[in-house]
Amino acid sequence: SKFEYSDIYLSRSSREVRSHPLLPKTTLCVNKMEKGVLFIALLISAFYSSSEAADSQTSFEDNFSIMWSEDHFKTSEDGQTWYLSLDKETGCGFQTKQRYRFGWFSMKLKLVGGDSAGVVTAYYMCSENGAGPERDELDFEFLGNRTGQPYLIQTNVYKNGVGGREMRHMLWFDPTEEFHSYSILWNNHQIVFFVDEVPIRVFKNNGDEKNDFFPNEKPMYLFSSIWNADEWATRGGLEKTDWKRAPFVSSYKDFSVEGCQWEDPYPACVSTTTKNWWDQYKAWHLSDSQKMDYAWVQRNLVIYDYCKDNERYPKLPGECSLSPWE
Repeated sequence: SKFEYSDIYLSRSSREVRSHPLLPKTTLCVNKMEKGVLFIALLISAFYSSSEAADSQTSFEDNFSIMWSEDHFKTSEDGQTWYLSLDKETGCGFQTKQRYRFGWFSMKLKLVGGDSAGVVTAYYMCSENGAGPERDELDFEFLGNRTGQPYLIQTNVYKNGVGGREMRHMLWFDPTEEFHSYSILWNNHQIVFFVDEVPIRVFKNNGDEKNDFFPNEKPMYLFSSIWNADEWATRGGLEKTDWKRAPFVSSYKDFSVEGCQWEDPYPACVSTTTKNWWDQYKAWHLSDSQKMDYAWVQRNLVIYDYCKDNERYPKLPGECSLSPWE
């Protein structure tokens, strides 16, 4: 049967407008004019646009380089929206010119519409340009599906080349109809994956500098790409990519970073100075309202959690015992 996003829609009596999830909330009734929402969001964003660490600029050329297949990359006339396409020959990808260690990283994406089985749109951070054996990595992967079925988001965390920490979630909206923001908060205490400012996954550090699961030593680039993964992406590889529907196009805009830009040998901002909001105490834990959102996500949207897969992990990884609530 056709999947309806309204079946799991996150009903709210108010809408919270925040430029990042730790700023004071501005609450508006849902039936207020969208112009009012946009105006307040712009005011907040403008007020907090400066940082003692690195801030993003708006143009693609300022922040990114094409990784491969430049002919599969396009921009809108004003240069503010970027498009990656996949056909039977190849996909496309881009990466930031700078590396960062800790901060807030956000991008708005609109995913491939229609029958997207086998297609993966990846949005991730990685310490290397390739899939090296010692890489650290933080992943969003959007797994396409047949028309009428929901997109799944897979997140994963690697340290020193070891991953296997997958979670999969459904969404409470259709990610192909409009742009939605996907963000990562990364500091020495936690990694939080956000969708439209709602925390969907919390990955905690235990404070042990020698632990084997929390990536906090290597600076990372930010990447995005679109590629064919029909050997595993949709129903475990049972659903193959329908190339008659190519090209498959994913869209991007509004890249934002407030983070510690890496400078050799060691930038001062990676130390815990609390000068930046993402390095302050409030960013080390979920707020009370974020805990409510996170609890709702856990009850309604989680499809797979490696920490509950006892068949795969008879002895669960050590980080599974850490509470996301603390």
